[in-house]
Amino acid sequence: MRILIVGAGAIGGYIGGRLLQAGQDVTFLVRPQRAVMLAREGLVVKSPLGDIHYPSPICVLGGEIQQPYDLILLSCKSYDLERAMEDFSPAVAEHTAILPLLNGMRHLDLLERRFTRHNVLGGQCRISLDRNASGAIVHHNDVNQISFGELDEERSPRTQAIAVALHGGAGFEAIPCTRIVQEMWEKWALIATGAGITCLMRAALGDILAAGGKHLVVALLDECAEIAARAGYPLRDAIHHRYLEVLTEPGSP
Repeated sequence: MRILIVGAGAIGGYIGGRLLQAGQDVTFLVRPQRAVMLAREGLVVKSPLGDIHYPSPICVLGGEIQQPYDLILLSCKSYDLERAMEDFSPAVAEHTAILPLLNGMRHLDLLERRFTRHNVLGGQCRISLDRNASGAIVHHNDVNQISFGELDEERSPRTQAIAVALHGGAGFEAIPCTRIVQEMWEKWALIATGAGITCLMRAALGDILAAGGKHLVVALLDECAEIAARAGYPLRDAIHHRYLEVLTEPGSP
């Protein structure tokens, strides 16, 4: 399987590093500055699951892609997606699977509009990652989970093949999911509520609750849940209840 990873930041670099360790055919689509850094210092990952130092990984720049890939893994920022699509479009053939690991939902519409619905998968990443001042990728926990699936909510040979590539040797808990869009909407509701209320109040959740703002948190979660429901993906009761507990936990930092 020929894999193109768009971006070699925290998420793309980490996943790509694990895949390279497992002997997968991986190429990074990066900006010129990042290409220079990777050529000079290699791909460096600090992780409780094992560090990586992979010298001079294969990189291409926008305009240099000559052949299609089997899997394109998107780890760019959402605000950079439209530019990234132009850069990686020569890599997309009829059989190509595009697996975005972006938060939110709008990117699915953009990808379907630019390519085809068949090309696009849904996906989400539950790995806590960042880059430190030296440019090394830091894995903050021992969670290594990626879930993904067809937008039409069916199992397919290609999702099984992707799961094998991510799991075998690379060590990811790779979960082909038949309700990936539902799960993406549920994750969106949690992120939108947490980010929305802490930005509006300019305070951590615990401080908002201590100041008597629980009703505001609950109201915003209800609003986000209503948006998801109107899109056709109401939050499941158990998920809604768990999010409510997390978002209203006294003393939360």
